[in-house]
Amino acid sequence: MKKGAKRKASQKKESETAQDKQQEESKKATSRAKRVKASVPESEPEYFEDKRNLEDLWKAVFPVGTEWDQLDAVYQFKWNFSNLEDAFEEGGKLHGKKVYLFGCTEPQLVSFKGESKIICIPVVVAVVSPFPPSDKIGVNSVQREAEEIIPMKQMKMDWVPYIPLENRGSQVESLHSQIFILSCTQRRAALKHLKIDRLKKYEYCLPYFYQPFKEDELEQSTEVQIIFPSETKPIFCEFDWELDELEEFTDKLIQEEELAEDQKDAFKEFVKEKVREAKKANREAREARKKALEEMSEDTKAAFENMRFYKFYPVQTPDSPDVSNVKAPFINRYYGKAHEVL
Repeated sequence: MKKGAKRKASQKKESETAQDKQQEESKKATSRAKRVKASVPESEPEYFEDKRNLEDLWKAVFPVGTEWDQLDAVYQFKWNFSNLEDAFEEGGKLHGKKVYLFGCTEPQLVSFKGESKIICIPVVVAVVSPFPPSDKIGVNSVQREAEEIIPMKQMKMDWVPYIPLENRGSQVESLHSQIFILSCTQRRAALKHLKIDRLKKYEYCLPYFYQPFKEDELEQSTEVQIIFPSETKPIFCEFDWELDELEEFTDKLIQEEELAEDQKDAFKEFVKEKVREAKKANREAREARKKALEEMSEDTKAAFENMRFYKFYPVQTPDSPDVSNVKAPFINRYYGKAHEVL
């Protein structure tokens, strides 16, 4: 064989050998890649629990009378109000009815995960009524000399329709909502600009309700709250004009060194004036109730007589404290007791 032919044969053989090596390396790499790929476990499919239609209802209701700096503490637990949601289902106490909801909080000593502490428990009150139970708010506290009944809108509160999750994309007007919640549009960020007195009003607010068929506690009461501006410190006491004798009452305060001797006459005049104001308020309240009843239509009377109040506490779950032992029927001084506690 010629030398040139040998070189060509040798080059051809070397080229084939190089190609074989490349193919073999490529197969090994592919095999390694497959092994690596096979070693990665397939991720488990994620499942997200469907949101319930009224799941955020209790959170949408403003907790009236709760201190602003306590609001975050109210929502620190994953409270469950499925009992409230179930009440709107077929067969439930609120199904198919027009309902007005307002919230409040009750500080109670409860146990959670082996630890006992004071916790602000959220509560929702449902009022079954064809019309809003009230458009007013009561403001009262020990520090205030007189109770105030003011329009809700003055405190930026109002009854607004609640839209269930499945209807959030619809126009409010077309829904013919049967659920209304007490809402507050006061922004927390703007609280620092409010005067202290107005800020405190929010903490002393109570949803007001006027029952024309039931004599108000104020109409029956013969007690007056006395806050006498003494020179040393204010005198806080209660005077009952039917049970207490003013002269004896005043002398006792002097004996207990609550009142100075030289302020005796001024104190007595102060108490007399408060008694006159209270009697006048009681008389006007009775007259107003009588007039309201005379002018009330039969349908409205029937509506008031058929109003029902339901008080909902959160149900027990592993994520929240058990409140079953602290449930109480009393709502507030205006509403009295609930017809049923759930």
